[in-house]
Amino acid sequence: TRQLAVLIDAGLPLMRGMSTLAKSMPNPYFKGIIQDIGDTIGGGSTFSEALAKHPKIFDKLYVNMVKAGEIGGVLEIALNRLAEFQEKAESIKGKVKSAMFYPVAVMVVATIIVGVLMTFVIPKFKAIFADMLGEGEQLPGFTLLVLAISDAIKNNVLAVLGGAVAFFIVFKLIINKTKFGRFVWDKFLLIMPALGPLVKKVAIARFSRTLGTLISSGVPILQALNIVKETAGNVHLTIAIEKVYDAVKEGETIVKPLEGSGIFPPMVVSMIDIGEETGALPEMLVKVADVYEEEVDNAVSALTSLLEPVMIVFLAVIVGSIVIAMFLPLIAMMDKLGS
Repeated sequence: TRQLAVLIDAGLPLMRGMSTLAKSMPNPYFKGIIQDIGDTIGGGSTFSEALAKHPKIFDKLYVNMVKAGEIGGVLEIALNRLAEFQEKAESIKGKVKSAMFYPVAVMVVATIIVGVLMTFVIPKFKAIFADMLGEGEQLPGFTLLVLAISDAIKNNVLAVLGGAVAFFIVFKLIINKTKFGRFVWDKFLLIMPALGPLVKKVAIARFSRTLGTLISSGVPILQALNIVKETAGNVHLTIAIEKVYDAVKEGETIVKPLEGSGIFPPMVVSMIDIGEETGALPEMLVKVADVYEEEVDNAVSALTSLLEPVMIVFLAVIVGSIVIAMFLPLIAMMDKLGS
């Protein structure tokens, strides 16, 4: 997108720009798509019509912004805005992913360590304890609990793995295929401690950036709201946007539905209200997006700083508990020998 904008801005015709882009594209799949778009344009279609033939690559937001740029004769400006929008969106996505990577990695490592200890190490301790115990002697309760869990995992390892995989598949199906599942999960994400505020900030930044970019590119507001609704990423935000759409359709302002959604803070609502009153709604939406993208940066840094010690303590408690459970009988035996 950015390369094509630069080529068109430099004065190259669209067809030649597409040809140059195809030659410089290392990925054969995308190279074929660019060549197909060039052929479609050569056959008499507009650029936006050619893009619409590939909905998996170019979504409605992309196609409509290009269409608005074509109509207004400012295609290079529309492409530059698209490139900036995509770069900002990818930046936010990357930061959120990096924040989530550490806890997920620690959980995976913790699961592997506990699985290895429970399946291979603890059964050996069980055999040692059986040789150590005298007649009528019993292991500490905590040790017995850990040994029982170890036996359950070792004897049913396939069932445990199968159950975990089945749970994950069912969970994904419920979230992705049922409206109720998606509704509950998206609500949970918004109210979840520590992560909830970050999810909300990302949603507000995406909404503001997308709507502001579309309106400033010349896309009618009702059409822009429909596109934003499809790219909201959260069902509760989608419901709020639907209410905004209905309000605008009836000639009302967009402020009341946003205020009633419970997602948008008063400051954001006030900024959008001022933008609507002064006729500078797109500019104000972009400012809101800038503010919240910066807040996402700060929230990601804070969340990472918070999660690192928490996950280390969590891992230490799990592994430490298993080690203590195995050493309790040895300590008891040493006390007995000492006395």
